[in-house]
Amino acid sequence: QVQLVESGGGLVQAGGSLRLSCAASGITITIATMDWYRQAPGKQREMVAAITKRGDTSYADSVKGRFTISRDNAKNTVYLQMNSLEPEDTARYYCNAKFMMQSYWGEGTLVSVSS
Repeated sequence: QVQLVESGGGLVQAGGSLRLSCAASGITITIATMDWYRQAPGKQREMVAAITKRGDTSYADSVKGRFTISRDNAKNTVYLQMNSLEPEDTARYYCNAKFMMQSYWGEGTLVSVSS
């Protein structure tokens, strides 16, 4: 059974930083594409950052240069380092794993950025 558990969210002032973690079990992150998505109130869920099994990364234009996705293979954990946070980054952030035509989701962690 695949489980993704996000942590690290919280309340931060604009300009601050947070690091989100996604601890995976039941799946090895190096054979999956691991993504971070977010969903703000009243908006659709959007992809924020992704890392492929080869380690290639990609980002939404809105977070390029501010967010960094990485992984610790030994801990089977994916991270999202978020710097220079803006109020517009306020959302619930979800970890997603894609493998063999399957998509798995965590329950998310809430990030609130105050101005």
